[in-house]
Amino acid sequence: MGHPFPLREIARQAGLSEATVDRVLNGRGGVRESTAQEVHRAIADLDRQRTQVRLVGRTFMVDIVMQSPERFSTAVRAALEAELPSLHPAVVRSRFHFRETGPAGELVTTLDRIGRRGSQGVILKAPDVPEITAAADRLAAAGIPVVTLVTDLPASARIGHVGSDNRAAGATAAYLMGQWLGDRPGNVLTSLSSGFFRNEEEREMGFRGAMRARHPGRALVEIAEGQGLDATQYDLVRAALDRDPEIRAVYSIGGGNIATLRAFGDAGRECAVFVAHDLDHDNTRLLREHRLSAVLHHDLRHDLREACHLVMRAHGALPPAGPTPPSAIQVVTPYNMPSPTVAG
Repeated sequence: MGHPFPLREIARQAGLSEATVDRVLNGRGGVRESTAQEVHRAIADLDRQRTQVRLVGRTFMVDIVMQSPERFSTAVRAALEAELPSLHPAVVRSRFHFRETGPAGELVTTLDRIGRRGSQGVILKAPDVPEITAAADRLAAAGIPVVTLVTDLPASARIGHVGSDNRAAGATAAYLMGQWLGDRPGNVLTSLSSGFFRNEEEREMGFRGAMRARHPGRALVEIAEGQGLDATQYDLVRAALDRDPEIRAVYSIGGGNIATLRAFGDAGRECAVFVAHDLDHDNTRLLREHRLSAVLHHDLRHDLREACHLVMRAHGALPPAGPTPPSAIQVVTPYNMPSPTVAG
């Protein structure tokens, strides 16, 4: 296949040997299909990134490792690549390692592989479990700075965290929920993708604390471990609705909102108030259709820019700075949606 990139550059982007890349590009066989796909993805990534940056200044190869539904990882990729021009004169090249679900050991394998082959930095969204913390510590010990994105690993040796104040976001959701429900009866369904993501735990704590303080008589019904995926989320929501006929509203912390609304519809139930997080493509459409009441959003482009700056500072390419402040929480309704270039 035709391309303008040197073999060494493709191999570095793919994290493979030059010999393997050469076999794939020249159709010599003896390479797994998954490996061939990695080579083609690397060329596509290089081509896309080349259109957004001029290759001048110092180059940083950064690995983005995420466990997240595809809709959110796609938003993160777009936000990072949109921010690349703002990082001049340095150049950031990115390798993406995304998965929707799976055991923590698979993420550990990915992080250890990055540690062996080298990287200028890792931007990480992962569950807060001991084996992930240990893998992040191994990267730090190898001189590879780790920045956590959206959800933190506070016990790890990561150099910083970027994202919003999740407790404040949860309390904001409770305030909106209380205002919009008013005196109407009904319980609130709170939905987490997993109890192992610290950001979701903190949002739930902020929401629960504010609801107890302001609306102590309103019951909260929690579901978790749907991983933000529609197939599993539907079953969890439908079972909750069957158990509790008083559920009238939803605070969606972990996503899967299309499935949640479908479960309400199939059960013949109204969702009077629905507060969600993040302007991914699903939530953007649902908000435009007025099927969500509001989305609590923070600027992913800002987060990714700050993450890259932290990596650069770790390598002495930028002067030291103070702690990274939390991203501003935006309450987005159908009437104040940011443009796609701002939403990230």
